[in-house]
Amino acid sequence: MISLKIIHSTGHGARLLMLSGLAMLLSACTILPSAPVSQVYLLPVPPAANAPRAEAVNWSLRVSQPATNQFINSSRIAVQPEGQEIAVYKNSRWTDPAPILVRNRLIQEFRTDGRIPAVSSDDDSLQADVELSGDLSAFQGVYQAGNSEVLIRFDARLVRISDRRIMATRHFEVRQPIKGAQMNEVVDAFGLASNQLASQVLNWTLQQSPQ
Repeated sequence: MISLKIIHSTGHGARLLMLSGLAMLLSACTILPSAPVSQVYLLPVPPAANAPRAEAVNWSLRVSQPATNQFINSSRIAVQPEGQEIAVYKNSRWTDPAPILVRNRLIQEFRTDGRIPAVSSDDDSLQADVELSGDLSAFQGVYQAGNSEVLIRFDARLVRISDRRIMATRHFEVRQPIKGAQMNEVVDAFGLASNQLASQVLNWTLQQSPQ
């Protein structure tokens, strides 16, 4: 830490000395190393495919943020290095907290598929026939016994909004190997795991009907 000792004097030379000392202090501050810049990552998504659309359903869907614990409800990228310990990858963050990433990825999957013509989020405050929500209990990298993978656990729930009746529930668990030790390879594994989850939730949801 740089400190400046003030000399109490009324002479002209003392004032020059004080100004010179301040200039040196400011100059020194500009060359001090700055804190590491945190890397911010988007959740990778697959390119849009021009697949033929199947017949559309006649009901609308609202996708809500899943409930989760305080640790996962963060933009920090969670990692389970061993046992039950949980931590975060250093200097790395998502663009949004994990529940928002999962919700937005599911919405994208439904809209790209197109069989549910009206898909909204809980942020939109729009009327819908069915709500997809649930609990996100894992969204993290896991390192155990020399293996590394991304783990996502999502307990999905479909609710008919008109009477708040639970139509169906299902537990989803996806594991995706991490192929490498670089942070971008970790992020790629999160993207692939999220793609699997979105595809499975889409197919399951389309098997249900609010009627």
